[in-house]
Amino acid sequence: MVIKPIGPKCNLNCRYCYYLEKEKFHTENHRFRMSDGLLEIFIRDYIKAHREAGEVTFMWQGGEPTLLGRAFFRKALALQRQYSTPDLKISNALQTNGTLLNERWAVFLREHDFLVGLSIDGPRRLHDRYRETRKGAPTFDSVRRALRLLHREGVAFNTLTVVHRANARHGREVYRFLRDEGARFMQFIPLVERLCGDGGLAPPPASNDAATVAPYSVPRQGYGRFMCAVFNEWLRRDVGSVFVQLFDVQLGLWLGMPSGLCVFAETCGQDLALEHNGDLYACDHYVYPSHSLGNIKEHSIERLARASRQRQFGQDKRDLLPRQCRECEFLFACNGGCPKHRFTPTPDGKTNLNYLCPSYKHFFGFAGPTLRRMADLLRQGRPVAEVKAALPGRLIRR
Repeated sequence: MVIKPIGPKCNLNCRYCYYLEKEKFHTENHRFRMSDGLLEIFIRDYIKAHREAGEVTFMWQGGEPTLLGRAFFRKALALQRQYSTPDLKISNALQTNGTLLNERWAVFLREHDFLVGLSIDGPRRLHDRYRETRKGAPTFDSVRRALRLLHREGVAFNTLTVVHRANARHGREVYRFLRDEGARFMQFIPLVERLCGDGGLAPPPASNDAATVAPYSVPRQGYGRFMCAVFNEWLRRDVGSVFVQLFDVQLGLWLGMPSGLCVFAETCGQDLALEHNGDLYACDHYVYPSHSLGNIKEHSIERLARASRQRQFGQDKRDLLPRQCRECEFLFACNGGCPKHRFTPTPDGKTNLNYLCPSYKHFFGFAGPTLRRMADLLRQGRPVAEVKAALPGRLIRR
């Protein structure tokens, strides 16, 4: 579950952000801050729902969660201790733009073992293309300062890079920059948004034929080319020392394991989003009234998560796959991708093909032979880094 204790409130105004507009769904409360009472209800019920699993992760996002201050998270930690049991492992993750982090924050995050996700889109000219303050000022210097602070203070962190139109042709440059700055765990998330005629974001799924792809979205083949460039550079020198989410997830799939990421899973519906006022939604990308499951002040999290409409939401990902996907050689690695992105025409005239299909096919075709060799090495109990010894003198062209 993605927890948004400050809702869409943020100190930045990133031009591609899909969440700032959610303010319009909360006309009853402009404070955008989870109350202490609701925080306790949430933590109590969330822990209760995970006791049989033996492990629970709290994923704090926003908006910008550091706007809440460290006192809010101290309360959350105290409540976690209050409702926990000796055999339950609790962990916390925090996604941040990094601009408000300082040494006191770093010490707090390290002492309480938070995993921090830091949003950064590459070197200065690429990062500042869309990520700016409310006053239109660039943010690169603040974010790089945060990255170096986290690294210096020993805070566990990964980088989250949005792949958009401005950086799509610079995969190798972006990857090298992050690696050279000390990042060892990286996520690269494709940006795909659509606009309605009034300029607002078009809600999923693809029911609005008049919607157009936002100009900042990654081109249909752009994400695949970006990730091939990253894969090439990673394969040459960083296998075993740098970890890229897409590569880890795909290696698991090529081993025949279930997907560790909802995007490539056969079904979805297990990754919900909780707003600051207690409203629970089917998914972080489906925070629209039509996908509201209810409020945790009125019903338990477990009851809402197990509702028939939520199960149907998850199964629709598999059941509504177009024939083109069902017949694709890479179905096991893709499973149609995120339903939010299924709005492009298929050869039989329907409009439920994933916008990123050309990217996925390009990447799977490029990286597939190497992923297969890596999977074979793991089955033999050997390190995947040995794959470099089996590479041809010249890597596959991208």
